[in-house]
Amino acid sequence: MNELGTLAWPPVPIRAERLVLRAPEARDRAAFIDLLASPDVHTYLGGPRPRDELDRELPTVPERWPGSFVVDLDGVMIGQILLRRATEHRRPAAVGMVDLGYLFLPRAWGSGYAAEACAAALDWFDGVLPGEPVVLATQTANVGSMRLAAKLGFAEVERFHAWGAEQWLGMRPPVAPSDDR
Repeated sequence: MNELGTLAWPPVPIRAERLVLRAPEARDRAAFIDLLASPDVHTYLGGPRPRDELDRELPTVPERWPGSFVVDLDGVMIGQILLRRATEHRRPAAVGMVDLGYLFLPRAWGSGYAAEACAAALDWFDGVLPGEPVVLATQTANVGSMRLAAKLGFAEVERFHAWGAEQWLGMRPPVAPSDDR
């Protein structure tokens, strides 16, 4: 589900106001384990993975594939942005579209980093694959994620029940190619 076509990867790091989006590196492995093992991060994502399992299974450079960005604040990983082609999706409206996902360590919550990082990733995406819509799915109970989706320009396509909870599917309309990109 991570196929983004023939994009050169990794891209040059993307600089936002306070953050850098870059490809994962070996130095990020411990932060990935913290992120994937966090019960707080995975409240709406089916629960955390066991830390010992992650330690055994994660490669030296975790999540190194096109569309996976580390969110870096002052040289330290605080989260991950994911852009993946939804070749399979629970909702037909999302199949074939690029899906935006994001995870942030709890210490980074409440500072606007998710909005800044997602906006930077979407700007990059619009530049390399202009004219493509982006979808985002989240639990309706995840109020913060619902607010972020609206702030990023996602509009509701549908609500559905999956994984024991009501889910929300939003779409961000395609940005037309421009001459200045």
